Amino acid sequence: MPQFQPSTNHAALGPDFFDPVAPADFPQTILRHRDRRWAERVGLDTLSDEAWLRHFGRFEPLPGSFEQPLALRYHGHQFRSYNPDLGDGRGFLFAQLHDLRDGRLLDLATKGSGRTPWSRGADGRLTLKGGVREVLATEMLEALGVYTSKSFSLIETGESLYRGDEPSPTRSSVLVRLSHSHIRIGTFQRLAYLNETENLKKLLDYTVRTYFPEIVAEGEAERAGAFLQTVTRRVARMGAQWIAAGFVHGVLNTDNINVTGESFDYGPWRFLPTYDPEFTAAYFDETRLYSFGRQPDTLAWNLTRLAETLLPLAEASILEEALNEFWSTFRTELSAAVLRRLGLAPAGEGREASLITAMFAFLSTVDTPYEQFFFDWRGGIAGAERAAKSPAAEAYARDDFRPVANALEQFKPAANLNLDHPYFGRPKPRTMLIDEVEAIWAPIAENDDWSLFEETLRDIRFMAEAYGNE
Repeated sequence: MPQFQPSTNHAALGPDFFDPVAPADFPQTILRHRDRRWAERVGLDTLSDEAWLRHFGRFEPLPGSFEQPLALRYHGHQFRSYNPDLGDGRGFLFAQLHDLRDGRLLDLATKGSGRTPWSRGADGRLTLKGGVREVLATEMLEALGVYTSKSFSLIETGESLYRGDEPSPTRSSVLVRLSHSHIRIGTFQRLAYLNETENLKKLLDYTVRTYFPEIVAEGEAERAGAFLQTVTRRVARMGAQWIAAGFVHGVLNTDNINVTGESFDYGPWRFLPTYDPEFTAAYFDETRLYSFGRQPDTLAWNLTRLAETLLPLAEASILEEALNEFWSTFRTELSAAVLRRLGLAPAGEGREASLITAMFAFLSTVDTPYEQFFFDWRGGIAGAERAAKSPAAEAYARDDFRPVANALEQFKPAANLNLDHPYFGRPKPRTMLIDEVEAIWAPIAENDDWSLFEETLRDIRFMAEAYGNE
């Protein structure tokens, strides 16, 4: 066994917070993907293929971590309706370990690992296509600078699944996700719903101690307020990064928002083809509740639900003050995220806000691909020559682009900008639109041909290197 730093930290919360479960016994375990970079960062890079399959397909315990997987308990609002029957229904917390680079505690949790007490009659499985889509989502988001979970492992499991939204029978898989935390807004909601105030205090203290040790607050009310403030800032940052990346999560229920502000759990996700605030990822989101442009509002709504759970511990005024930081933080983080995407140094004096206003006003009037704009204007005016050769050059020659050009002229390139990277010699950027996802899946489904999938992952990492997000 390679050297790594395991933990059983979450078990300290006690049996009121999880249920020990057994993993499914799969007919097959075929390794389809593993994140070698993050395996190295947590000390599991020297595992043989056979050992990898034992741990992440058969779920043989990692020495020093949990002897049995833990299905976590939580509730949540789903499309604004409260559901008290949630919990890990097709996944569990398999192990915890530390990032060898910075010492952070990390979770290894599953998706598609079998039934649990919270499966609600479902089979607890994940389709192979769903696993492939999650790998593509996490890799693309990480390349674009979004703080996201990592798709640590994907193993095909040899079962035939029936789904209403895929041609059936379809192939099965189990995904292992690497994340900072799986404590969700819904974890706090469950305790508030059950009036378990002592457990609520216990969860708050554990979360602060484990994930936010920088919070120094003597009183319970002050600690609750500082906790909510920290979560609010982190979730606002996450939302800003999604907007800058043109990403639509699709299912922003409160059980899909963790308290460390890390994007995770990707189902019907999409990237924007062109700027459209009403663009929706999930076919079942008929009211467009979770559309691209409504994501920040939804996150703020979800955080208000978290604040409500803390009312037994702190006065409303303290919690309101913490919540009020959402929009100012979102604006600041959106400016930072857009500048990072464009490779520009901050200019101050309101120039970032002017650039963002001009950018979205322009993009709302043209059919310029969203990702193409950021690709063409990487480096600001320094990219003008490249933009002139872009497929979108005609749009940039329009009069309504002039406010964007004027705004870009106020910025200097970032110190670490590298426009000489061969990625920027392309006419078009790497994208991950729905038709591209389907094209990657088609040869897998038809001929078990994984070459395009592997080629795509290499190209995404090439893009990440160009943007400095590798």
